[in-house]
Amino acid sequence: MSIHHTCNSLIETLRQRRQKLATRIDFPVILWSGSNIPRNYPANVFPFRASSHFLYFAGLPLANAAIRLEAGKLELFIDDPAPSSALWHGKMPNREEIATQIGADAAYPMAELESYLEGVATIPVQDPASWTQQSQLLNRWILPRHQLQGIDLELAQAIIELRLTHDQQALAELRKAAAVTVEAHKAGMAATPSAKIEAEVRAAMEKVIIAQNMTTAYQSIVTVHGEVLHNEQYHHSLQPGDLLLADVGAETEMGWASDVTRTWPVSGKFSSTQRDIYDIVLAAHDACIAEVYPGVEYRDIHLLGCTAIAQGLVDLGILRGDAENLVERNAHSLFFPHGIGHLLGLDVHDMEDLGDLAGYEPGRERSDRFGLSYLRLNRPLQAGMLVTIEPGFYQVPAIINNQEVRSTYQYTVNWERLSQFADVRGIRIENDILVTKNGREVLTEALPTDASGVEELVCSKHA
Repeated sequence: MSIHHTCNSLIETLRQRRQKLATRIDFPVILWSGSNIPRNYPANVFPFRASSHFLYFAGLPLANAAIRLEAGKLELFIDDPAPSSALWHGKMPNREEIATQIGADAAYPMAELESYLEGVATIPVQDPASWTQQSQLLNRWILPRHQLQGIDLELAQAIIELRLTHDQQALAELRKAAAVTVEAHKAGMAATPSAKIEAEVRAAMEKVIIAQNMTTAYQSIVTVHGEVLHNEQYHHSLQPGDLLLADVGAETEMGWASDVTRTWPVSGKFSSTQRDIYDIVLAAHDACIAEVYPGVEYRDIHLLGCTAIAQGLVDLGILRGDAENLVERNAHSLFFPHGIGHLLGLDVHDMEDLGDLAGYEPGRERSDRFGLSYLRLNRPLQAGMLVTIEPGFYQVPAIINNQEVRSTYQYTVNWERLSQFADVRGIRIENDILVTKNGREVLTEALPTDASGVEELVCSKHA
């Protein structure tokens, strides 16, 4: 891909990042960017996405590259473009030009990397060609989803410390991603009245993202079957009584993500039952955001959201009992089975390639309780963290039609009352929240969450 002029502020940011890393570890590091993965034959490849750990310190999405970090210095390893590449790709920057753009202290061909491997730590890249090369060169297994050990683990812990909170360069990118994502959702809402299938709404949303030379941060979810949490099907027809759930986020050229979900009525007007449930999810969403402060435990925010949903369902007559007791008994998780959100940064679920090392404070482990076991973040919040808040309500057939579940909760759930809400398959409301010194900032607040505001956007004539 073409590399644009890199401003001095990015070079300075990258220098500060590697100097901060040097204060936490005393051994050299090599981070690989990853390689192109063929879709079928070698020249037809999937869109390239550099390793996020590489991107954090190198700044540019370079394919087939590596950087060596030691004592605050950066050495770049990348081959010059082959002479024949100009025919297919045009003039590409050479190694020295790239080194200048990222403020590298030295630059070498990839073949010389083998001479700089002594005592280095690394983190596995997700593509098989890269982690195979890592394992072979370092003479130890470097595998995704494999528990890191020794200096590799120390490196991961040091990088987590840095990436948990965002510097100004990162925040500028994250704000760009958020702004484009807001416009994409508005376009999706406006396109809905004339769309016949989900794919048309997806196209309207992704058009906005592509037009800004960005990509999606993850596979878009645009579905009338919101009860399927990660639904990646787009062929269903849109009917007037349907709710459309869209979980779509932009990713900037530099790799920084946004993650936003809205749910809206295809007809432009919520039914009374849809509005009742929507307002419960919105109340949980607003209550959770109001509690975002430095020092607050994210797990407590999750449980607050669970309790708010349980209370709302009690008020509607769907659940019976005391809200806090219902949460202790996991009754809420019949309808809200996932966590309240996650870290957001270079990855949409930031640093989850490291398992729970990033999401969970040292010494903490995942709960074995249904619902709570899916909590992706269990740390006290810090100023500079970016997290999502995304409560939901889902009628998942595999859960609510399970006879064992119905037996266990036969006196807790008013199943007859629940049947009156059959037109609510799934609702989720999600925003991106920056933790500030004194509270929080909603980066995606320009996109309405209140039911009336959502209805107005769906009925808008402006795409």
